[in-house]
Amino acid sequence: MKRAHKKSTVLLSLILAASMLAACGTSPDGGSTAEPGTPEETGVKQEGFPIVEEPITLTMMSQDVGVADWNTMPVIQEAEKLTNIKFEFQLTPIDSFATKKNLVFASGDLPDVLYGADLTPAEQVTYGTQGSLVPLEPYIDGGYAPNIKKLFDENPDIRKSFTTPEGHIYALPFIDSAAVWYRSPMWYNGSMLEALGVKELPKTTEELYALLKRVKTEDPNGNGQADEIPLTSVKLDDLRMYFLGFWGIYDPVVYVDKQDKVFYSPMQEGYKGYLEFMNRLWKEDLLDHETFSQTPEQKKAKGENNQIALFNDYFSYFTLGGDPDAAMKNPLMTPVASDIAGTPVYGMHPGLSANGTFAITSVNEHPEATMRWIDYLYSVEGQTLFNQGPEGTLWKYTNKDTHEKEWLPVPGGGDREEYRGTITPNFGMLTPGHNSPELTKGLTTEFDEWIAKENQEKLIPIGKAPFPNAYLTTEQQDEASALLSDLNTYVKQMEAKFVTGEEPLSNWDGYVEQMKKMGGDRIQEIYQEVYDTWNAAGQ
Repeated sequence: MKRAHKKSTVLLSLILAASMLAACGTSPDGGSTAEPGTPEETGVKQEGFPIVEEPITLTMMSQDVGVADWNTMPVIQEAEKLTNIKFEFQLTPIDSFATKKNLVFASGDLPDVLYGADLTPAEQVTYGTQGSLVPLEPYIDGGYAPNIKKLFDENPDIRKSFTTPEGHIYALPFIDSAAVWYRSPMWYNGSMLEALGVKELPKTTEELYALLKRVKTEDPNGNGQADEIPLTSVKLDDLRMYFLGFWGIYDPVVYVDKQDKVFYSPMQEGYKGYLEFMNRLWKEDLLDHETFSQTPEQKKAKGENNQIALFNDYFSYFTLGGDPDAAMKNPLMTPVASDIAGTPVYGMHPGLSANGTFAITSVNEHPEATMRWIDYLYSVEGQTLFNQGPEGTLWKYTNKDTHEKEWLPVPGGGDREEYRGTITPNFGMLTPGHNSPELTKGLTTEFDEWIAKENQEKLIPIGKAPFPNAYLTTEQQDEASALLSDLNTYVKQMEAKFVTGEEPLSNWDGYVEQMKKMGGDRIQEIYQEVYDTWNAAGQ
């Protein structure tokens, strides 16, 4: 089970000068915002608080984890007092939110805003071009989102990555300046390394093979039984991306290299090298033979029984048990090099969400005020409020000028994260905002700092985002989805057959030929077109 290691946030920055929008209700580009029969919005401040002098009420649709009533959450109450904007909430449990979202758009009975919206690129394009979602770039560029505008100006790739082929921004991302992991990484069992006297982690595939062989034969858990499992997995889904990096591949499906060339991964020679290595481990019983049948819970049970030497999880103690302090003895796996030049590589997090987390709909009569409200969440103070709660509840400043804070005892005792879920909606789902290192100054633990050091030494130097957040046109999306539906099924089936030896790797050429017949080359062409369009944007 993966648990998000949420790092909270704070902020400050909107200059307290109040500049009123002209009383005639002009839009950012100088035109009238009023639609026939729609009241014009007046009195919206582009800077300072409250955002509006006269209170307004908007409807908000969002996911709900079911921990607490949003109306009584201190974060919601603080935001309302600060901005003069109140929300009426239309909440749906997480597991049925996607269905509810589709129904709302189909019926036209829209809320004013969608929060934690999980809007896919295809949904953004579809509902934006249909007119259900409002283009946000006029308000961003027109002075109603200084924090978002600053982020876009300093990071042009973020803006490009949330601009549709028609040139509009219909939704906002969650931006994480500190993100490294795209998927959870691989960990070594530190107690086994110690028992084997390992002083230096493997740097090549051959050294990795030799270490796994020692795990199998030298009883590193010390129980006198040959029950050690050198490497385990759940259907290879958890380790595939990490291991493919040993052969120069950044992603299991599509990636772009440093020369701006796009590849469909399963057709590459590096993918064959990965399959050959995994088959070698399988034949020698170094890869768990329950890999294709076990559940995550069964894998975890083996970890808690100290049988596993190398495994995937968000943090090592999620599998092995124990706590963060003990986990610092379990090193992050150093990606290893194969015989392919330029390896290893690592598919790193792109630093922003793939899906949209916030959108304004066409029924919203206060888009300027709404944009000012959401822009607050992209500041240090706004993210601090929404992620960590109001000052004095779970934390307090030790130096407000530098955003340094310290934790306070959890009211009533208990788990800090569980309590946090009762005071803010930013819990258990992806929400809009900007996670920056400023947010956790003074709040990081020794474990957090150790993780950052491991990432800096082992992953960041070889890391690159596999593919940008780039929009496909409707035609491209339809064609790619249809091709990948069949290709993904075929690739997954053949991966298991090649690894277990049911299909000999001497049949590799026939496998590649079959993928080409199924559209593998066309997938490369489509995503090359998408990447080239994205890469040229803003130049």
